[in-house]
Amino acid sequence: MHLSTRTLFSAAFVACSLFPLAVQAQQQLVPAQSEIQFVSRQMGVPVEGRFRSFDAKVAFDPAKPETSSIAFTVDTGSATLGVRETDAELPKPTWFNVAQFPQATFQSSAVRRVDATRFEVAGKLSIKGVSSDVVVPVTLAQNGAQTVATGAFPIKRLTFRIGDKEWSDTSMVADEVQVRFRLTLAGVSKL
Repeated sequence: MHLSTRTLFSAAFVACSLFPLAVQAQQQLVPAQSEIQFVSRQMGVPVEGRFRSFDAKVAFDPAKPETSSIAFTVDTGSATLGVRETDAELPKPTWFNVAQFPQATFQSSAVRRVDATRFEVAGKLSIKGVSSDVVVPVTLAQNGAQTVATGAFPIKRLTFRIGDKEWSDTSMVADEVQVRFRLTLAGVSKL
């Protein structure tokens, strides 16, 4: 498996875990209009991937963000870099170990308003049995009756043992993975 594929998969996983920032009670994620991507660097070259399957349980009130709760799950076996050979490596123990850890999760602990449309969501991201505190910046925008939450944040793949052992050389595959998300939500109160 190529180093970039593994790094990207790690980033995507983290991204999926952090995307639940903008959903409210009785709120629904609109999967067909949502995406979680990850970007890693293999020998300095950006490699992009995405997760195809994820879900969120969200209770989000823009007027009282501190009362909000966001839980996110990402199916680690849904990671793809768009190359069959590389995608076949991602579920293996060195990367996501899908057989033992089929999902990555995020559970919020605090939601804070930064300004009229920007929020910070703090919580625990868990991948491959390892949990780490993260803060995810989220920007909300109204799109008709739907709310779109976008953002990006970095994770360290080696913290979560993604691409470990022979792939732990960060000169081949960078440790930092950028997670990017666009989540479309139905049922969020207007900003």
